[in-house]
Amino acid sequence: MAKDYYETLGVSKTASTDEIKKAYRKLSRQYHPDTKPGDKTAEAKFKEVQQAYDVVGDADKRKKYDQFGPAFDQAGSPGGGFNWQGGQGGMQFDFNDLFGQGGVDLGDIFGGGVFGRGGTKGRGRSRKGQDVQATIQVPFLVAAQGGEHTVTMTIGDRSERLTVKIPAGVDNGSVIRLGGQGQPGVGSGPAGDLLVTIQVAAHSYFRREGNNILVDIPVTITEAALGSKVDVPTLNDGIVSMSIPAGSASGMKLRLRGKGVVDLKTKERGDQYAVLKIVTPKQLDEASQELLRKFAEQNPHNPRAGLWG
Repeated sequence: MAKDYYETLGVSKTASTDEIKKAYRKLSRQYHPDTKPGDKTAEAKFKEVQQAYDVVGDADKRKKYDQFGPAFDQAGSPGGGFNWQGGQGGMQFDFNDLFGQGGVDLGDIFGGGVFGRGGTKGRGRSRKGQDVQATIQVPFLVAAQGGEHTVTMTIGDRSERLTVKIPAGVDNGSVIRLGGQGQPGVGSGPAGDLLVTIQVAAHSYFRREGNNILVDIPVTITEAALGSKVDVPTLNDGIVSMSIPAGSASGMKLRLRGKGVVDLKTKERGDQYAVLKIVTPKQLDEASQELLRKFAEQNPHNPRAGLWG
């Protein structure tokens, strides 16, 4: 009984050309004689896949096949354009028939080249080594400002100390490619690359939001109420003096424009924000407590008024 070519490829009769081609490539890779040497079942399946695609993969042949069904192929269509010869070594596939008669190209099977190597025909040819992925943690300031970070890595059977150049502005998840530091190539092929994923260590007082830097600045009640000047550490410019407006509240953010982190793409620098944190004394003598009570009497204020209806 003739087989249904759509069923052979595992697609529906309404499948698009791309769907048919995708299924064909997948099955051809799966059952190709070079990937399963000596497997007669795989050889037979590979032949069926080629025959099916030779018909339904061609627009004109597919139209006739859809009209006449399996009878189209039995009536002498070119769908049998493959020469499989029996012999002492079992079933043999004649590639001359496949490629010399306008048949399928193994470039279609392996996506751009025999064995997926972009034109490498056969085994034993040189090829690039595999890329290697690794994750390293770098200090906060190195990630923000840029610099060099030295790490020891084990790649395959070798361990070596590498100095990684860190561009200013890298963040968690940024990937740096180190050419030629991956697995050795095959034959005379070049070594693969090392793909380093960055994790940024926490800082003792700076923190990052996008390209902006935040730092908490403790201030006293009087500094916040009356206004003052305080010292603020910055990412790149050391300690700077910042004015605190009178009447500032805890949590207020004061911006230092252009003192943040450089954007990797636009090269524009973010801002830095000083986040005010009002700190009250833990212990007050009786005279200070009396002053605060008088202050409260003379300046009645309920900061929660109207917040909850």
